[in-house]
Amino acid sequence: MLLLHPPTAKPGEPPAALAHLAAALRGSNHRCRVCDMNLEGMLHVLGSAPPATDTWSRRAGRDLAANIAALQGPELYRIPARYQRAVRDCNRVLEAAGRTHGLLLSFANYQDETLSPTVSDDLITAAHRFRQNIFYPYFSRRLTQLLEDETPTLIGLSLQYLGQALTTFAIIGFLRAQAPTIPIVLGGGLVTTWLRNPSWRNPFTGLVDHLVAGPGEGPLLALLGPPQPCRLEIPDYTGLGDLPYFAPGFILPYAASSGCYWRKCSFCPETSEANPYLPLTPPTVMDQLDSLVTAWRPRLLHFLDNAVNPAVMRALTDRPPGIPWYGFARLDDRLTDREYCRQLRQAGCVMLKLGIESGSQQVLDGMNKGIDIKKVATALEALAAAGIATYVYLLFGTPGESMDEARETLAFVADHHRLITFLNLAIFNLPVGSREAAGLEITTRHQGDLTLYHDFRHPRGWGRREIRRFLDREFKNRPAIRTVLQRDPPFFTSNHAPFFAGPAGRPGI
Repeated sequence: MLLLHPPTAKPGEPPAALAHLAAALRGSNHRCRVCDMNLEGMLHVLGSAPPATDTWSRRAGRDLAANIAALQGPELYRIPARYQRAVRDCNRVLEAAGRTHGLLLSFANYQDETLSPTVSDDLITAAHRFRQNIFYPYFSRRLTQLLEDETPTLIGLSLQYLGQALTTFAIIGFLRAQAPTIPIVLGGGLVTTWLRNPSWRNPFTGLVDHLVAGPGEGPLLALLGPPQPCRLEIPDYTGLGDLPYFAPGFILPYAASSGCYWRKCSFCPETSEANPYLPLTPPTVMDQLDSLVTAWRPRLLHFLDNAVNPAVMRALTDRPPGIPWYGFARLDDRLTDREYCRQLRQAGCVMLKLGIESGSQQVLDGMNKGIDIKKVATALEALAAAGIATYVYLLFGTPGESMDEARETLAFVADHHRLITFLNLAIFNLPVGSREAAGLEITTRHQGDLTLYHDFRHPRGWGRREIRRFLDREFKNRPAIRTVLQRDPPFFTSNHAPFFAGPAGRPGI
């Protein structure tokens, strides 16, 4: 079987989904080849960008090879200003290449001026016009060689993000033209969201043979042979772990669970999609991590869980993995305990991502977050005292918020800015299928048939335009907050943040 990870996604670490699928297939004695077409495709586009026409682009093009090499080594990450310049210069080359194809292209995004990934007809058009895709010169040559070398009986594509969708379908179009008899399987996070929408109707008959929601190991094994139990296998990064990702060493992505153990927050896709919570036991997690760390000697461990289970956190303190690690955590009473936070730091925790969402207790209660804002402040103090960096996520525009509550968030962040290492600001999107949508006035002016979110009229007049104005004129203009925002690694954001997780965003691991 051939497993593909298409462009465009952040090229900082291997795609964990392919490692999980490959482990299940190889564990059942199926031959499997994985290909990170995202990383390879980006390197191809960077290396074949058009001649520059302005001073910045000429400099970026001239320094491109040196900047890529620097981003793949440790020294650059010790000088944040030089790191930011190198990333922005490399991205400038991507942007210039994208403009020649009518794209807004970056390390983190792929946006077409004429085709939308939320409109099925546009995805089908992308499949029919595969030669027009910016990655076509790369994937046509690469796939032709893979088809000759591997002679696969099944081809799987992992579609996780909207930014991958148009190129994924361009690749599918090419495969249909070159190898029309080989079945194509499409899975991943974005596909799961599509299939779990109550109004889903498959528009891709004739292009995609099998669409898979949720974990794909069982469905792939069923397609490849007689039904058999899907054994628990350690993720297999063979074919991925030694690739030249944009990071100062191998980052090991690892999931100790799928779904969310809290799963009570209003407007959460985990709830609207009815995704089950499927955790590994803490002993299994630690045994797998021991094997993976021994095999791959990673520089950093990235937990992919929606929130790392407290039992796993405790297991990590009892049996440290031996390398730095980070991931999402729920802000519960444990994180207000300074001794517990100190133990986490001693176990290798360098950064925790925290979905605080709001500085207003009223808004948090309305979202059923289960968070006490006073305890948030205590936890931030405990984590800072332990030397653990925080990557704080804020969400503006939920139905229970107005400008008054947004200003409470501003005040909270301003008061605690010395305890916050990084900030992520987002405007609320209402998931399609959310049960709370029934109480809101839904509009459809921007919706395609594959849209992930509803447009709605905010019940308190706190619309997206008003939120953006507030963020630009008030929130980001506070000098203390602006300083925190400026630390965020451009484009790679939280994926590179642990390398700057020292005090005030200075070099970390």
